[in-house]
Amino acid sequence: MSAADTTTPAKVPPPRQAPPPAVPKAPRRRRTSGGAVVPWALLAPCLLILALVMGYPLVRLVTLSFQKFGQSQLWGFQPAESVGFDNFGKVLGDSEFWTVVVRTIVFAVGSVVFTMVIGMLIALLLQRVSGWVKTLINIALVASWGMPIIVATTVFKWLFDSDYGVFNALLSKLPGVDMIGHNWFASGPQGLAVIMLLVVWGAVPFVVITLSAGLTQVPSELEEAARLDGAGAWGVFRYVTLPILKPIVVMLTTLSVIWDMGVFPQVFVMRGGHPEAEFQLLTTYSYDRAFVVNDYAQGSAIALLTVLLLLGVVAVYMRQMLQIGEVE
Repeated sequence: MSAADTTTPAKVPPPRQAPPPAVPKAPRRRRTSGGAVVPWALLAPCLLILALVMGYPLVRLVTLSFQKFGQSQLWGFQPAESVGFDNFGKVLGDSEFWTVVVRTIVFAVGSVVFTMVIGMLIALLLQRVSGWVKTLINIALVASWGMPIIVATTVFKWLFDSDYGVFNALLSKLPGVDMIGHNWFASGPQGLAVIMLLVVWGAVPFVVITLSAGLTQVPSELEEAARLDGAGAWGVFRYVTLPILKPIVVMLTTLSVIWDMGVFPQVFVMRGGHPEAEFQLLTTYSYDRAFVVNDYAQGSAIALLTVLLLLGVVAVYMRQMLQIGEVE
């Protein structure tokens, strides 16, 4: 064997790979002033319509609330006089106004509570029925939701009629119950309970449809894990379902308060256009002072106080919307 055969061959280093070519960075686009103008230009028609439809009436409402304005001023026999805060002083000093405020708050709170509880129960039950049953129920909910308020009020007025009402006839079939000829509108609490039932009936479909959409976002794995940990149906709902639905529940509750505080046609039509004192809410009370007593200034003052009362609820609603936007 020769020396050349026993010599270890030298290792040749691998060739260097050329670095990948640098990708050129895309030039940053500078924001032009036109980009900020486009959204406002698209919103301009909507803002213009809102200013015409809501802006002028609101300005006129504020103006009337600081003036003396009755039929003489309406027909031009006397000029409108500025009275400062006298209208607000008379309204706030009237005990009837505070009675109406308390009645309106109790009515709105009762309507919202029943709407949310019934809507949540129906939404949860819809998750446990077959597809075709869910479809039929959704069709019925949309149909009832789309029914005009005047039609629904007329139907309820017939259902609770003292002489021909179906509800009295059904209750009278119960053993020991005789409701034939019972007038539900003889007293304010019973009549407002019927109107509250009408408001709840019209508001439940929207709540059910919204909550049903929210329930589809609840992970079934979390519910199954809660059941394996020993939680019952109430425990799963309280610790799993409700926290996930909390943003939707808060928004629905706030919107329901705003809507139920502004109930007008249900009371007005149910009482034949002349609500008695026991049926007066803030909306009908303002209408009564303006167009029945012909004191448009005090009616405007009551309406403005109602707006200020609702602004607190609107502030809560906007706060919740902003919080949800930050989370997303």
